[in-house]
Amino acid sequence: MLTLSEVSKAFGGRTLFADVTLQVNREDRIGLVGPNGAGKSTLFSLILGEEPPDAGLVEFQRGVRIGHLAQETAPAGDQTVLEMATAITPEMGHLQKRLRAFEQGHDHDSADFHEVQDRFAALGGYQLEPKAMPILRGLAFREKDFQRPAKEMSGGWVMRAHLARLLVSEPELLLLDEPTNHLDLEALLWFQEYLKHYPGAILMISHDREFLNELVTSVVEIRQSRIFRYRGNYDSYLEQRAANEEQLVAAYKNQQREIARLQEFADRFRAKNTKAAQAQSKLKQIERMDKIEAPTNADAKIGFSFPQPQRSGLKVVTLEDVAFAYGPNVIYTKLNYHAERGQRVVLVGPNGAGKSTLLKLLAGVLTPQAGEYKLGHNVKEGYYSQYRVETLHPEMTVLEEAFDTPQRVTETFVRTVLGSFLFRGDDVFKKVSVLSGGEKSRLALVKLLLDPPNLLLMDEPTTHLDLSSVDALLYALDQFDGTLLFISHDVYFIRALANHVVHVQDGHLTHYPGDYQYYLDKTAAHKAALDAKAAQAAARHPAQARAGTDRKEQKRLEAQQRQSRSRGRKDAQALVQRLEKEIADLETQQAELTAELEKPETYAQGGRAAAINRELRHLSDQIRKLTPTWEAAATKLAEVELAD
Repeated sequence: MLTLSEVSKAFGGRTLFADVTLQVNREDRIGLVGPNGAGKSTLFSLILGEEPPDAGLVEFQRGVRIGHLAQETAPAGDQTVLEMATAITPEMGHLQKRLRAFEQGHDHDSADFHEVQDRFAALGGYQLEPKAMPILRGLAFREKDFQRPAKEMSGGWVMRAHLARLLVSEPELLLLDEPTNHLDLEALLWFQEYLKHYPGAILMISHDREFLNELVTSVVEIRQSRIFRYRGNYDSYLEQRAANEEQLVAAYKNQQREIARLQEFADRFRAKNTKAAQAQSKLKQIERMDKIEAPTNADAKIGFSFPQPQRSGLKVVTLEDVAFAYGPNVIYTKLNYHAERGQRVVLVGPNGAGKSTLLKLLAGVLTPQAGEYKLGHNVKEGYYSQYRVETLHPEMTVLEEAFDTPQRVTETFVRTVLGSFLFRGDDVFKKVSVLSGGEKSRLALVKLLLDPPNLLLMDEPTTHLDLSSVDALLYALDQFDGTLLFISHDVYFIRALANHVVHVQDGHLTHYPGDYQYYLDKTAAHKAALDAKAAQAAARHPAQARAGTDRKEQKRLEAQQRQSRSRGRKDAQALVQRLEKEIADLETQQAELTAELEKPETYAQGGRAAAINRELRHLSDQIRKLTPTWEAAATKLAEVELAD
């Protein structure tokens, strides 16, 4: 289908590819990986014919259609969302525009109308809408959005419409550049499932490890101006590459030892007449060797510790009876939620359910229109969004901006962290004013990690990060001992971090006191129970209704079950509240004694400092003993509430 033969390409004196050969066959699923700047997008440009190779050939099988989804926002004209999704060729887009002009009365030539209509029908135009609608729904468009002008929507939604058009057209080869960047979790999972059954070949660039693992059957890595192909998914690629690296390191060391031995002989005996010929022979032997390049591990393990925030109280942030709406669009009424110290909560749910609004309410970015927002004892919140870069100083360099932190950090440490987030070499001397939106978002992320709050709220933090930078972020957040609430469509990222899941839908929060797999298992079990119940109901014939006495008995039993669940819930709530109060009282005493210990006059009172230290140890022991009991009670309460 596609063959690259001995392709070379250089930019500005830097060689991106040298003698690269690659073949893509029908139904191939290939992930294209490599460090930022390695040339992944340039390889796409060569395939698309946007850039010519300096040498070599890019050849296609006759009749192969290519579909490309670019990473950057594509333009939107006057088309509706549905028209954009069905404008699979320029001619189809032109015919749609003509038909719309006829419908709106801007063109009255009936002969022309019938000609346009016939051509549209001949190209299968009327079959495209039924094909496009389920794809648009899968990408989270609502029915009312179908006839909405695409230019009224955000760039992310325009990208989804372009993606829908690509899927409707079904090219034989799909080139996808970071296709999940503009999708929420539910749309991503739909898209992932759709691609599993896609009839053509797929070549994709993605920083989403789980997405690659689920889809690709081979990985092509660009490294040191060459490409290396590995069979299997992304995890398999990592294992194979690690094994290859070990072999390469061993071969390199062996060759270097042999070169050193030959060179030592030549250096020792070249001046002696009797040995000069042998010495020269050794030098020629070195010249004839096929030299092994020194291995460079681009994904070397990070080995530094991030600063940690001050410890907060047990209850970190609370929303009580909160209401919020955007004009007539009501998002929440009587919303109640609180987060506890040490929780790592991922917010999931359909697009438009209110996840980002909830995160902003918890961050204090939005003010409740009713109800109360409260931060707990000693809580400092920090909010990260890929669009929240207003706090950066345009006149500063990247290094100066990152170094502008109250934490005591060295320049070496700051540059190491910046390097982990794609600011390498002279990039650190760029002015903030010239950075792209993605670069500013990454810099804002670095600043947050260098001076972390103890309540960290993050909205899609992995956008604009490559795979190694996602690993760096995970490394930092794994060390983080504060409270984390986040939204992400990166399933690998969610699995690595979340210990609590909150599902948001229709202004209602459902708590799952476990990791992402626990959430999946519980929702799958709930769906299976509903399906079984529906199947049982369908199996019963409507005429076989039970007698009135049976219905009364059924209602009586259901009432008993509700009362039993209610008693259990109240008992669990009372236990959690009692334990929370006990822990809070102990923490208050702890804070008061610590404050007394910091006063100079305390030490003037004989033995008082020692007594305070004894009391503090006793309080710490009590808190340590009560905390697991509270955690178990809170988990049980969440499970009881979930069962309701």
